[in-house]
Amino acid sequence: MGDRSLHLWAGHTCLAGRYTRLAATGRAGESSAREAGARAPHIVWGMSETPPNQPADFDTMARDIAEVPAVEVIVTVAVNLMSAAAVKLGLTEEGDQYKDLDEARKLVHALAGLLDAGATEISSFHAAPLRDGLKSLQLAFREASVVPDEPGKGPGEKYTGAVFG
Repeated sequence: MGDRSLHLWAGHTCLAGRYTRLAATGRAGESSAREAGARAPHIVWGMSETPPNQPADFDTMARDIAEVPAVEVIVTVAVNLMSAAAVKLGLTEEGDQYKDLDEARKLVHALAGLLDAGATEISSFHAAPLRDGLKSLQLAFREASVVPDEPGKGPGEKYTGAVFG
């Protein structure tokens, strides 16, 4: 059996615990979706042993996802939320091209809610680095904002409390 992993086919995927960038063609590589000529990435979730560039077999994906532990799904979703938030905050090599603070706020808030709700379900081994990443995103949001939110009013601070550098 090949590696099973939850894929976010939008230019990024988490494969066997490694974060890999995908070209718009869906092949692993160093080029970005922008370099491959894509405008806005289309997101498709899937679970399969099949490489992303082959047609999806949804019956196989449903069976495969049933075999994945809930903790792995929660962590993978959290990593994907973090990645999307980083892009919307302009923290990628493309910089401000995809920067959208309104969208970043929603993603950071959703990440904080997921980590708050899932705290009892995932071990501190998984939760600690995710919380650190969340705090970094919250601080980056505050720094990127022209008019920063009051302490305790920023994205996700409803769940984490006020975040200070």
